[in-house]
Amino acid sequence: MLGIVKPRSGLSIREHPGGRSVGTLRQVSRRERLREATYDEIVAISRELLTSAEELSLRAIAGRMGMTAPALYRYVGSYQELVDLVAFEIDKAVTAGFAETAAELPEEDVAGRLIVSAVAFRRWALTRPREFSIVFTNPVAEPSADPSCVRREALTQATSGHYFNGLLTELWATRGYERPSLEDLPPAIREAVLDPLIPASVDEIPAEDRGLLWVFMRGWTALYGVVALEVHGHMDPRIIASGEMFVASMLAFAPQLGLTDDLPRLEALMREHLARGPAAVPATG
Repeated sequence: MLGIVKPRSGLSIREHPGGRSVGTLRQVSRRERLREATYDEIVAISRELLTSAEELSLRAIAGRMGMTAPALYRYVGSYQELVDLVAFEIDKAVTAGFAETAAELPEEDVAGRLIVSAVAFRRWALTRPREFSIVFTNPVAEPSADPSCVRREALTQATSGHYFNGLLTELWATRGYERPSLEDLPPAIREAVLDPLIPASVDEIPAEDRGLLWVFMRGWTALYGVVALEVHGHMDPRIIASGEMFVASMLAFAPQLGLTDDLPRLEALMREHLARGPAAVPATG
């Protein structure tokens, strides 16, 4: 997890050379369980600070936990490590909520599960804008950065990204929507899909079908782009309140997923879920 060793119950954790945490089958010790509980407390307090519009800082968290800021450095070595930890855990927690919403629909209705998950993503972003910002406006690379210098794990480990791209992969496997051939892609895009920096299980996609990843990237741009504009208020507030720009953006992208014939049903489903209004956000745990 972005260079932070955070063990999970029942497993011992060691740090992967690439900055990732991996588990072994050794039972965790009491000391490791206490360290795990401390990480959970750090994340829980961070979410409280974000929700209450208070400053998120190592000092504020340490004060809430009854420890000094230097003592907190034993768990997070810098403010950036704190942001990385909190962003990762929030993303993981809210993605569980997206999946819970999608589970209301039959498993074979992949398109329906995708669209209601997108609505759930928007609902969370609009009701928890500071959480959305720490997860999705946390810089991980300069636009002109050398790919070898990018924090690769920050671009490839996002739980929500794996979730949405997993649904897109499943939709492709069941519907076989069109994807661009490698030969038709600009050189930079071809290089990016063959050596992808996106949160997706790309090993299951044959090299000749990697143009599919360009569809994934454009899909994420459609979802994130409209939601970010809404969250940050860069749109007529009446349009934000109505959700019409979100609906239009989702419907405009859907045909690229081979869903043209299903648009009336998907629009009705989307509007039904938009009408539910704000929903509870699952807690980290």
